[in-house]
Amino acid sequence: MQESKEHQEPPLDHVARIQAAWRRERPDLDVGPQAVIGRLHRIATLLTRELCVVYQRYGLSEGEFDVLAALRRAGAPFERAPGELAAHTMVTTGAMTKRIDRLERSGLVTRRRGDGDGRGRVVALTVPGRELIDRAFTDHMHNEQRLLGTMPPARADELEGLLTAWLARLEDPGGDASDVGR
Repeated sequence: MQESKEHQEPPLDHVARIQAAWRRERPDLDVGPQAVIGRLHRIATLLTRELCVVYQRYGLSEGEFDVLAALRRAGAPFERAPGELAAHTMVTTGAMTKRIDRLERSGLVTRRRGDGDGRGRVVALTVPGRELIDRAFTDHMHNEQRLLGTMPPARADELEGLLTAWLARLEDPGGDASDVGR
């Protein structure tokens, strides 16, 4: 006799299959944490793939989008020092230099000497850079709304609360969270 559709167990997802294999191979270990951490990692990977589709539509990598977004969030005159940009995007200064070089070649940012002692540099959005990030960010938000729209609003609110509380416990309390939500 076949079970009705509403009483059938959902098929095992990728993480559940991995857990089942580990339970078989290492019954001495509690693989329960994989249920949450493994799924969060898998969701992050899938979401990144979906988010990058929008960035690529504008000729940007994920990192370049982050740099332009950090400059745009700075407010007028839309500029930051390279070290500050690195902190706002959580990348090394070497990686930041490569991103800035490419964005500068594309005419989306400029570099100039800082107003202080003249040794420092400042990176600023150009008008085309600001126009591009404004369009790209609008599409990015529509894409995030589409992705989150796959779950009921009450569940999304519940998930936001759970993730906020967990992040507060894991994050460095003195850290800069200015890049959250890009």
